[in-house]
Amino acid sequence: MMKSTILAALLCSAAAFAPAKQSARTTSLAASELEEGIGAVAPLGYFDPLGYITDEETFTRYRAVERKHGRIAMMAMAGTFVHNNKWVFDGYLSPSQGLKFSDIDSGIGGLFQVPPAGLAQIILFCGFVELTWWPASDLSGDYGVRLGTLNDWEAQPSKEIRQKNAELNNGRAAMMGILGTFVHEVITGQNFAEQAAAGHFSPFGDGQGFF
Repeated sequence: MMKSTILAALLCSAAAFAPAKQSARTTSLAASELEEGIGAVAPLGYFDPLGYITDEETFTRYRAVERKHGRIAMMAMAGTFVHNNKWVFDGYLSPSQGLKFSDIDSGIGGLFQVPPAGLAQIILFCGFVELTWWPASDLSGDYGVRLGTLNDWEAQPSKEIRQKNAELNNGRAAMMGILGTFVHEVITGQNFAEQAAAGHFSPFGDGQGFF
């Protein structure tokens, strides 16, 4: 069951990488990203083995979904490194329950230790961001955040292409990385840092070495 779930996740994420064919451009986003080859990396180029992408509108939607999932996965991996190093907020996550931030496990199991009211707050905040601050309806993914010369795309168009490619590729790597981290934690019972410290990357749950 676990193998089937992982395989399905891999196939679904692969389908979002790019279109199978390039037809008439219907949106400025699709035209720009297709013509400039953003997201198409060697040796696969535009990768859609199952033929999910049939038109430009579908490509635009799937690319936006891929970009968002990549951003979430990058934050998740950063959170994994932070929490595994025991860097947590001081004080209480839930004063009424006497639950401190330091009481929460650093692995995926910690999610299920957060009180329901806390999870509801997280979901509501994400919904607020999606609807107002960084609206999900903006499929370009560019919310106008500029950090001086670091991403002054208007002045340096070539930097925009390079950075968009870097974001997509890093996001793809992070999606695979956080998926693998979750699977390892569930199978071995150790978080990422504990596995690394023990040299334990075996899928057999014996707590010893690679195999």
